[in-house]
Amino acid sequence: MTEPHPSAARLRTTPPLTAAAAPGDLGRGTRLPLLDLPPAAPPAGAGPYAAAPGPAGPPEPADPRGPADPAELAGALADLTELYEHTALLARARGLDAALAALLGSGAALLGARRGFVVVGSPGGVSRPVGLGLDRSALGALETVPADLGPFRGLLHPHGRPPQVLHPDLAGPATPARLREVAGQLGLGAAVGLPLSTEEDGPPAAAVWFYDGPTEPDERRLRLARAYCEAAAPLLAGQLEAERSRRAGEALRRGLLPDRLPRLPGVRLAARCVPAGLDRSTGSDWYDAIALPDGTLGLSVGSVSGDGPGAGPGSAPGAAAAMGRVRAALRAYAVLEGEDPVSVLGDLELLLKTTEPARSATAVYAWVEPDERRITLAGAGHCPPVLVTRHGANFVETSLSAPLGMLSCWEAPGVELDAERGDLLVLYTEGMARRFGPTLHAGQSALRRAAADAPRDVRTDPDRLCAHLLACSAPADGDTPAVAGPDGGTDDLVLLAARFE
Repeated sequence: MTEPHPSAARLRTTPPLTAAAAPGDLGRGTRLPLLDLPPAAPPAGAGPYAAAPGPAGPPEPADPRGPADPAELAGALADLTELYEHTALLARARGLDAALAALLGSGAALLGARRGFVVVGSPGGVSRPVGLGLDRSALGALETVPADLGPFRGLLHPHGRPPQVLHPDLAGPATPARLREVAGQLGLGAAVGLPLSTEEDGPPAAAVWFYDGPTEPDERRLRLARAYCEAAAPLLAGQLEAERSRRAGEALRRGLLPDRLPRLPGVRLAARCVPAGLDRSTGSDWYDAIALPDGTLGLSVGSVSGDGPGAGPGSAPGAAAAMGRVRAALRAYAVLEGEDPVSVLGDLELLLKTTEPARSATAVYAWVEPDERRITLAGAGHCPPVLVTRHGANFVETSLSAPLGMLSCWEAPGVELDAERGDLLVLYTEGMARRFGPTLHAGQSALRRAAADAPRDVRTDPDRLCAHLLACSAPADGDTPAVAGPDGGTDDLVLLAARFE
């Protein structure tokens, strides 16, 4: 059973309308379509003390509807208030998924329906629908209905689209055969489809609401739903544009990372990267695995911060581009002198100070000999790696050092260790650690414990271990981690794991 939409009950905290703002003004440049209210009643006739009439003019035409009915005025004001409440819910939605959920819930409340779905137009056709009271299998069944014969037929056409599509009886002979069949399987009795279109963007989406039995909404409900969709369309168009920009930025950032990991005898690799949005991110993280010419392996993770100390989200696109350049340079240094991690990071630091003087970076680079299961690594202001063994999980303590680009000359000793068959080396960035706890130190300790406490079959599989750590980092209800995660976080989440066979 689905939870009732919060707008189904009348909100009690709606602020009173004031003379400073028109009743239809919702702020942010959005105006709610006003209802056609009846005119106010004419003033009572003049008494013996009334002012003398002015110059005679043409008589006022009589209103064919007569004096306004107070009950009609009250009903119109109630309708306007209800539209304001539902549109305000949509305006407060953050993200496309929340906006679509608010749209479906408000439309169902206005029409008196229980179920519905919304489809979004795209250059390649229609995107996967989002449903209210319809599970994935029900939405899949509705997708089998041809668009031109479905419940939203014509609503996504750029020209000549109908103002609405009504199916008072989905089991009747007027319903197309495939739609009638699917409606019978899902227990749908009637449907109302409305477009969500703007003059600038055309019809970016269409919504359909379902009733359990044959019915048709009365004129008042239909009028309110149409007015709501007219107000919702520009808000939804803005959310769709923001979502497209977010996906384009995410695709660009993923394109700066490896599209596949190398396969070498004696070692198995896995990685995870969940980038934060460019509008919120304060830097850009990377991971990399390089198969070197001599049969060894170079592993690295790191993070490039914005345009200098205190850089904020506005510098994130530049940091992402700088991350791509830094990662490419590190690959070149790894090929040239990969067996010496200190030299690799030292060369990277010199390049960063020369070509990116306003930026800094943290990094850890590990040179791995799979046959000998020997690891040599160095870190620059980065989180210590974790070595997961059959006895538990421990930090690989790299020496304390500043991030690259922060001091006049970076220098730190390397660390050597031998792994056993079945051990896993886990590299991660600061965003991943902060996701585990309120402070960096607490998050690192919690990440190590999560790796140590993982089931044995998970600790022997690098891909499953990465998935396990990401799942453990998700905040429990009521918790507020330092990093809010992929939907609202300011740090990327990066993991790179290598298991020795």
